[in-house]
Amino acid sequence: MSGTPNQNQQQQVAIRIDESKMVTTYANTIRTTNTQDEVVLDFGLNVPQQGPDGQQAIHFAIGSRVVMNWNGAKRLAATLSELTRRYDQAVAEAQSSVPRIQ
Repeated sequence: MSGTPNQNQQQQVAIRIDESKMVTTYANTIRTTNTQDEVVLDFGLNVPQQGPDGQQAIHFAIGSRVVMNWNGAKRLAATLSELTRRYDQAVAEAQSSVPRIQ
């Protein structure tokens, strides 16, 4: 059929990223929960504290909550998987380039 766009061609779209309202926080732990429709990610800090009875306790202070649908969660999982694979590869390469002293 002439006049039909080629399905194999990719259309380029310009993306504008607005970071004017972005807030950066540090997290050393995450708590995940979910519903049938959404994934909830609570990011925060685990802070060891001494309990009143002298026992060690962990205080989890949630700093940020991200709620996303399952498609977004799957994209995040794939992105993090690729990112950690690259990191592991870079660390392995860096360690193999350091001469060993015997």
